[in-house]
Amino acid sequence: MLTRRDTLAIGLGASAVAMLPVAAAATPVDDAIAAYTGGAAIAEGGVTITAPEIAENGNTVPITIEAPGAVEIMLIATGNPTPNVGKFTFGPGSGAPMIATRMRLGRTQDVLAIAKMEDGSFASTAVEVKVTIGGCGG
Repeated sequence: MLTRRDTLAIGLGASAVAMLPVAAAATPVDDAIAAYTGGAAIAEGGVTITAPEIAENGNTVPITIEAPGAVEIMLIATGNPTPNVGKFTFGPGSGAPMIATRMRLGRTQDVLAIAKMEDGSFASTAVEVKVTIGGCGG
């Protein structure tokens, strides 16, 4: 049989547990970035994304990415159900590290490019693309 004091102690214990900080759940975008960079710091800039400000059709959005000094570029669509769009690797005979492709965007979202540089550091940039007709069923 519980006394009033026992009930109060249980209630205070539950309140204390409710006030403990809860670790934020990682998103698929966070997981993709962490897997690619291994948790390394990412500098802003050094990467240029050319994309339409407004995409009339999300099924085929043209994207160009330039990253001087990059050996790899990872392309991420932050609002798509599967955010990884692709990883592009440049060898010694590749010429300029630049990609031009088309991608599907399900809704208005940021397009993120992370470049792995020759020295092992990472640089990134993001642009928002407004989608008027959804490409992924939206």
